[in-house]
Amino acid sequence: MEELTGKWLIETVYPDLAVMLRVQQVLFSGRTEYQHVEVLESDLYGRSLVLDGKTQSTERDEHIYHQSLVHPAMLFHPNPATVFIGGGGEGGTLREALTHKTVERAIMIDLDKEVVELCRQYLPRHHQGGFDDPRVQLMHRDARAYLAETDETFDVMIMDLVDPMEGGPAYLLYTRQYYEIAKARLNPGGILVTQSGPAGLLSHQECFTTINRTLSSTFAHCVPCQVHVPAFQTLWGFNIASDSPLSILGEEEVDRLLVERTGRELAFYDGETHQSMFSLPKFLRTGISEETRINLDESPVFMV
Repeated sequence: MEELTGKWLIETVYPDLAVMLRVQQVLFSGRTEYQHVEVLESDLYGRSLVLDGKTQSTERDEHIYHQSLVHPAMLFHPNPATVFIGGGGEGGTLREALTHKTVERAIMIDLDKEVVELCRQYLPRHHQGGFDDPRVQLMHRDARAYLAETDETFDVMIMDLVDPMEGGPAYLLYTRQYYEIAKARLNPGGILVTQSGPAGLLSHQECFTTINRTLSSTFAHCVPCQVHVPAFQTLWGFNIASDSPLSILGEEEVDRLLVERTGRELAFYDGETHQSMFSLPKFLRTGISEETRINLDESPVFMV
């Protein structure tokens, strides 16, 4: 076995399992007002953003996560002109949303200004200049307070939030009370999508099934989906919700809409991938059907 020398990131995946990544360079390590932040560089993943010891995205595979989060929800809407993004400090979600020619205005709210500035500086391949797009308004405040106070409404709302960890900055952005606030800011036919944590065999009950159940109790329709993100070590889940019916698009329709909306071929997401994302393995279907917990302000469900 090769001797372990140099710097290594040791990341806990489950209470009894951790993975190690050899780090070539630490570009930044420090604490903001809200969380501990590291920007690391490795041969395997390129540059990575790590918050409170958890990998958020890497240059090598962030397109899988961001394209899966953004494009299915955008395509469910016939003409997404106004977009709200909660979180998303790296800018990858913003980048993908802006590729849709229908978008006229995008409001992005990330609580941690320092993280966004670090991503601007160290992760240019993630945001690709999206922060400077004239359609974008970027704010640094609590997303829940903003939505409770604003009169603005949206066609698509994308929640690219850190996981609901106890003591973390975002756990109250996964509750039914928050989803009710967000729902009130959706235009008729509006779509909400949220990243929903790990969806693997050993982890789907941490928060994925609860988020699905909570959204299903708030919206008339909720559709779950999943992809494998290598840097996350497991399947990753998303939930798309609306009061309008959500019919799974066909392969040819997805490919046609992507050409019309974005005018480009995506590295990961297309019509065939779309079908696989919404074809859940049996353990996930069973977990969703058996889930009874609803995430509430007074009794939040925390990810392990």
